[in-house]
Amino acid sequence: MFRDKVAVITGGAHGIGKVIAEEFERNGARTCVIDLRPGDHFVGDLSDKKILEAFAERVIAQYGRVDYLINNAAPLMKGIDQCTYEEFSYALAVGVTAPFYLSRLFLPYFGENASIVNISSSRDRMSQPNTESYTAAKGGIAALTHALAVSLAGRVRVNSISPGWIDTEGTVYTGADAIQQPVHRVGNPMDIANMVLYLCSDKAGFITGENICIDGGMTRQMIYHNDFGWQLDDETGD
Repeated sequence: MFRDKVAVITGGAHGIGKVIAEEFERNGARTCVIDLRPGDHFVGDLSDKKILEAFAERVIAQYGRVDYLINNAAPLMKGIDQCTYEEFSYALAVGVTAPFYLSRLFLPYFGENASIVNISSSRDRMSQPNTESYTAAKGGIAALTHALAVSLAGRVRVNSISPGWIDTEGTVYTGADAIQQPVHRVGNPMDIANMVLYLCSDKAGFITGENICIDGGMTRQMIYHNDFGWQLDDETGD
């Protein structure tokens, strides 16, 4: 399906990003990964403008074009209780500025029927306490998605995915952790990778500017005391 296509994946050396890269490769694409972790990919900090430019330059020098850009790298998660100005700025740089700038750098080189998929989070619509840096970045990339979709109309389709609870360690969850989800399980990276590849395929040719929440239905389900094995702790409020 993706034979000889060029897919760029940020944060592609581990977790969801690694599975996305592996699935592209399994379907014939050539992948370009950037990640902070060491390995045989491009190693660099996405908050650094010069790193982004060097990475884009290498991708174009090697392949001459980009067919799919997957902005997956996760921003820092800290809250208003501890997050410094610099840390908040860093989270936005990784989570919003880098996806924007890579889209801009690759703009002259996107191939025919190109696609950008931004990985947001169900936290773009709900929150836990003290997660402001991550939540703001994920809300930002969700909004960036529809802005880019309109600006790049007719050239590149742009969509985003908002994962819910995705376990990347292969843990099998039972009891309340599983049954609180309407699908009765915790998600796994393939749940996200499958949608990424679909959105990049011709089958999704009429979809752009969309955000798709993949969370097992959690954001559609109300949970009260004693529902699905959960109980309110009167002392802590948990």
